[in-house]
Amino acid sequence: MAGISDDDIRRVREASDLVSIAAERMTLRQKGRDFWGCCPFHGEKTPSFKIDPNTQLWHCFGCSQGGDVFSFVMKRDEVGFLDAVRDLAKRANIELTEDAATVISRGKKARLKDVCNATAEFYHTQLMRGRSSAVQEARRYLGARDLGSKVSKDWTLGFAPGQGSLIRHLSSLGFTPTEMVEANVALAPLRDTRTGGSSRDGVTYSINQVKDRFFNRIMFPIRDIDGEVIAFGGRVVGKGEPKYLNSQETAIFHKSEVLYGIEKAKGAMAATGTAIIVEGYTDVIILHEAGVKNVVATLGTALTKQHVRALSRHAKRRIVYLFDGDEAGQRACDRAAKFLDESMLPEAGRSQIQLCAVTLPDGLDPADFVIQRGVDALNQLLEDASPLLRYAIDRKLSRFDLKDYGQKGVALKECLELLAPIKQSLMAQEYAGYIADRLLVEPSSVIERLAKTPVPRVMAMEDASSVPAQSNLVSEQYASEGSAVMGTPAVQTAPLTAKQRQRLGIERELLCLCIAQPEVAFGAASVLMTTTWHDPAHEALSKYILDALEADPTQDSASLLMSVSALYPAASHILTASQVRDDVPTEVLAQFLLEEIAMGDLEESIFEVTRTLKEEGGRLSEEEYDTEYRKVVLMQAQLRDLRDAHASLGLLE
Repeated sequence: MAGISDDDIRRVREASDLVSIAAERMTLRQKGRDFWGCCPFHGEKTPSFKIDPNTQLWHCFGCSQGGDVFSFVMKRDEVGFLDAVRDLAKRANIELTEDAATVISRGKKARLKDVCNATAEFYHTQLMRGRSSAVQEARRYLGARDLGSKVSKDWTLGFAPGQGSLIRHLSSLGFTPTEMVEANVALAPLRDTRTGGSSRDGVTYSINQVKDRFFNRIMFPIRDIDGEVIAFGGRVVGKGEPKYLNSQETAIFHKSEVLYGIEKAKGAMAATGTAIIVEGYTDVIILHEAGVKNVVATLGTALTKQHVRALSRHAKRRIVYLFDGDEAGQRACDRAAKFLDESMLPEAGRSQIQLCAVTLPDGLDPADFVIQRGVDALNQLLEDASPLLRYAIDRKLSRFDLKDYGQKGVALKECLELLAPIKQSLMAQEYAGYIADRLLVEPSSVIERLAKTPVPRVMAMEDASSVPAQSNLVSEQYASEGSAVMGTPAVQTAPLTAKQRQRLGIERELLCLCIAQPEVAFGAASVLMTTTWHDPAHEALSKYILDALEADPTQDSASLLMSVSALYPAASHILTASQVRDDVPTEVLAQFLLEEIAMGDLEESIFEVTRTLKEEGGRLSEEEYDTEYRKVVLMQAQLRDLRDAHASLGLLE
């Protein structure tokens, strides 16, 4: 691990008791060997968060997250891996020895912020003092939008003249062309003629090879929560495309985490308990200047969970989407509806922030609305904002003639698709009743339809099979019916049969056992290598477990999980999800799972041969038919023997 040695990481892990650390933030109760509590990450009323003190691994069966003590601290405190190790080391009074690479990395980020801050000052000077016709046009535009001299100073607005002027200025301050490229205020050539490499291959550039990224644009500095400039948004002066151009992602700028204006809005959000989300830079500025100071904007992306977490540190009550009344604003509204999940609903408990929405009338954007109708009118709209889920349902229903039976059916289908991601929650049941009232149908029929509505599949490596096995060994809490593997989009498939769910549950339990007891993986290596896995995720994980143990046979559960997670990021969510009774000896459990897999393979083989005899028996010769028949009889005998021995384990219902 770059920056901190593996030995130091091991020492910190061994000194950090997950049960004690988790108990500092949540209530845990011991049941058998394991400790259970309500998940601190998604909010719930019934405990589904489990810690195994022997393996020092955790898993939540509600949100399907899991991992070791490092991942727990990373999620709890929203920090990276190295910071989690440092925090735990400090807690355990362990002194870490970090290599120069980490120091350089930290210094590099600070250097890139210096580039951005110097760039913002340069652009601002150009806007305030420049004399070219282009900058004069920029000042006229800002003045017409009530963004004149005072506002431009308060928000450090600027103007990018281009033509290499920024590069020359930054060079005079001692910044290198490579630093300018990495901060994304300058562009490198697409191909480097000396090496054939791309501009992101670590090539060192000369001043003659790079050019200003922004030119002839009004510039809006984008700052982090501490007020440091980390990126830019530029609006073209006059005609030109694209109208708005944002910085690309860099080592210090990630669009899914940053909100424009948050450094100015955080105080007002804390005071009011509310955050307001708009879509444009100028909307944020105009509303702030009008006295509505708890406003931020996304940067060309839909609101993300990272955004909500950032806002929730300051706005403790609710987040209100303020959508433009034009067509683009309505499209943004529809995108927002897809963002709903259980963590955004009241059932999330203390960690929940109510998400609300309102559309401005008459096609107005927020800035124009405040200018034309005043702050009081805007505040009234915000106060009357609907919960986002109800808002989205009402928008769906408004598109249909609900007196037409056919359209009513389509409307019901689309509304239930909104509820599907949270259909297990009480809130979904309440909204099912609301939909029934609007459509004048029986609530029970809507609830029944909701239960059958599939959850939309998304590109997510975290979504892995979690299914019930038919024994009292494995809990019935397993529920999902498919998985997305290795970053490949999961596709909607037919519901799994009970047999398929049983098989997937057994596979997963075996892999979990291999993590909890690495010696099982050694003993079952031949099975792991030759089994026909029914989930590609399980097949990949079995290979990575064996590869990791081959590289270091001495690994314990937590270090083995970390090794596998480095190769397969979803591993921690899948391999911590065991629900095996803690009174079952390891050797008995291993034998049970291996025999379950063997029996499943035999049953499938018998089915396939039997199907062949039925469908193709007439085309087989008598000798071929007899051979296949004897094969079935032999496998059936093997299956009976295996079942008899299996029943003696005493783990079947």
